[in-house]
Amino acid sequence: MTPYSLILGERPLDLETLDACLGRRLRVTLAAEALQRVARGRRWVEEAARSGAAVYGINTGFGHLQNRRISDDQLEQLQENLLLSHAVAVGPPVPPDIVRWMLLFKTHMLLHGHSGARPETVRMLTAWLADDLLPVVPMRGSLGASGDLAPLAHLCLPLLGRGEMSVPRHATESGQDEREVHPAAEVLAAHGLQPLRLASKEGLALINGTQLMSAYLANVVVRAGRLADLADVIMCMSLEGLRGSIRPMDERLHELRPHPGAQTVAANIRRHMADSEILPSHANCERVQDPYSLRCAPQVHGAFREALWHASAVATREVNSVTDNPILFGSADDTDDQPVEAISGGNFHGAPLALVLDYLGIALTDLASISERRVYLLLAGHSGLPELLMQETGLNSGFMLPQYTAAALVNEAKVLATPASVDSIPTSLGQEDHVSMGATAALKCYEILDRAETVLAIELMCAAQAIDFRMPLKTGLGPRAAHEIVRRRITHAEADRLFGEDIAAALHLLRASAELRAVARC
Repeated sequence: MTPYSLILGERPLDLETLDACLGRRLRVTLAAEALQRVARGRRWVEEAARSGAAVYGINTGFGHLQNRRISDDQLEQLQENLLLSHAVAVGPPVPPDIVRWMLLFKTHMLLHGHSGARPETVRMLTAWLADDLLPVVPMRGSLGASGDLAPLAHLCLPLLGRGEMSVPRHATESGQDEREVHPAAEVLAAHGLQPLRLASKEGLALINGTQLMSAYLANVVVRAGRLADLADVIMCMSLEGLRGSIRPMDERLHELRPHPGAQTVAANIRRHMADSEILPSHANCERVQDPYSLRCAPQVHGAFREALWHASAVATREVNSVTDNPILFGSADDTDDQPVEAISGGNFHGAPLALVLDYLGIALTDLASISERRVYLLLAGHSGLPELLMQETGLNSGFMLPQYTAAALVNEAKVLATPASVDSIPTSLGQEDHVSMGATAALKCYEILDRAETVLAIELMCAAQAIDFRMPLKTGLGPRAAHEIVRRRITHAEADRLFGEDIAAALHLLRASAELRAVARC
């Protein structure tokens, strides 16, 4: 996929931009006015250092050591020591997509000009993005409080020529780009880049921030936004396969309980079900009500959407915020004699992200749960469908086991949905006495999204099989187009086969098919 180019520092980042660059390499151009802000912020640091006063992060120790004064000749070493001592994250590496956005968001934050980084430091981060040189960042170790200290230390270690970086390899036969890991010093040298010596305040500006949490949150929000639309059209496929009713989506019904999410979903379902031949074929059947997983889809899918809207607003604010500490304020130009202020606050605290990440994880779990219930219904032999969605069972198990997998994934999601944000363990000898655990919430929510996508992919596969048994009657426009896309990739199953391969194909469609996303949005 071609790199995505964007100019950073002119305007806020938005979710539309992030959606467009999801899964793609980044080519970042720094706006001239943004670099001027960075240079101005650097002047503020130098003015504060010349004042002789103790300024946290510039000439003092950190955390519990805030009252330890550092001499002028040790300020650079202080910043280097900060990165080295804080690079203690453990566990598997953060995925490349997340690392790209960590670099993007860190650069974007520094371009506000209130952190005191030098222009050359900011340019180095964008040079890495241009060649897709990604620091290796272990994913565990952040408390989500003084920012994502440990992961961000690993992210920035290569500035010193330390740590490791992953670089792209040639595309494999499968078309997937693979990466290989080398020492950062070797990677920089191979690309004509020289390590830096950090100046005063820079180390703290680099590792203080919420870029791990915000990168995970933004990734989940973008993908969950796509999933919200896909979930509605997949539900319509199940509705048609089960010969369910569209009456619970009546606009008048939802005017009497006007939750915007439910109204949006009901309207989506009505639109997708237009021109259905299956709906009138059972208009006078004896069934009075459908099970909740069909009848209450607007309420459940809609509640998920409202949680997503909240999370989207928080993500947008966060990626455009300054989350450093201390934050610098001073004169706009050299003609103004306004003194520099370094205000120590709590902009790094992850509580705003931790709470919505936990909330969104719970909402994604509920979306996966109702999807699995529809899979169960599709297999149960209702409304004239064959049990297990196959005519000849006994010798064949049919679609029995995909539902097992869906149930197992929903169980995992339920375990992962236990909130992390309700816990706090004091650190730094009590100086940091309330932490957000937002990084844990981020890692969990990312995993829940994976489970939810896979469960909905299983429903997509099973619903397509059910629709086959309704032919020659046509489904509504949305499920009809989605069914055609699935059938170009996954054929109807007359007998047992490697259904695991079908699940993988359905999941790939759900995650990567622009055509399927277009059907879901229309």
